[in-house]
Amino acid sequence: MYRKILAAVNEYTNSETAARYALALARACGAKLTLVFASKEPVDKGALGKAESAMKRLFIEAQMAGVETGSLVLTGDPVKNILEVVDLEGVDAAFAASRHEDTERRFFVRTVARELMLKLPCAAAVVRVAGMGKSLPRNILVTLRGGRAFNEERAYFTAKLAEGFGAGVTLLHLPEPVTRFFHGEVQMTSAERAARIPADVREFARYLESLGIPHVVKTARGKTSSAITVEAAQRKNDLILMGAAQRGLIASIVKGNPVEDVMKSPPCSLLVFKPRRKT
Repeated sequence: MYRKILAAVNEYTNSETAARYALALARACGAKLTLVFASKEPVDKGALGKAESAMKRLFIEAQMAGVETGSLVLTGDPVKNILEVVDLEGVDAAFAASRHEDTERRFFVRTVARELMLKLPCAAAVVRVAGMGKSLPRNILVTLRGGRAFNEERAYFTAKLAEGFGAGVTLLHLPEPVTRFFHGEVQMTSAERAARIPADVREFARYLESLGIPHVVKTARGKTSSAITVEAAQRKNDLILMGAAQRGLIASIVKGNPVEDVMKSPPCSLLVFKPRRKT
């Protein structure tokens, strides 16, 4: 599904860590990896030097992993440059790291990350790095609302990322609360929630099983962001993987998004994934 993968690299360490996620996916998919440093003009020589050093380290790691790799240094508008590379190279998936400023304001408003997520025609992954020493996840927490059509691309992305890191997967189903007219929200037991796991979540689990990815399925209740944070912290997950649909990204500009709540202070790194835009 993914034959060409792009990673945006800059002078900051978090972008190098995010690029390693792209490298892991490229290794599992047998894909080519393209490293891109896209800088606004005028170019800061110090930033350029740090970015080039990071790209050299990543290039060596990719060679050792047997991943075909190329690199580009571009000046001008970063979003425009990355979009042009994606179009010219036929990129299937692109990775970028969130900036420090993204955690101090609403994530999808007026940021490079938001622009890329909205405009990229390919799959897009934005990584919020937390705990710089934990760049190699061993257990990935995947959040699923359930009750929607099974998204094979998201399942494939999850499986290949897990394969690339040799990681296990926890599928966390976050059901909508059940309410009754006179009694309000109904508190279900763990067994009752497990019995109500929808078909698309079960299909996601079967997909992982078919590819030999170790996994478990769990349920949680309460506010989405709180449930995710508690589960990740208690079970010592290394990476949270949350989905983002095109419609949800646009709506988040006005109403906000659970991703923003988790991103403010995640117990581990967070990856926000948007499947490729259908044309």
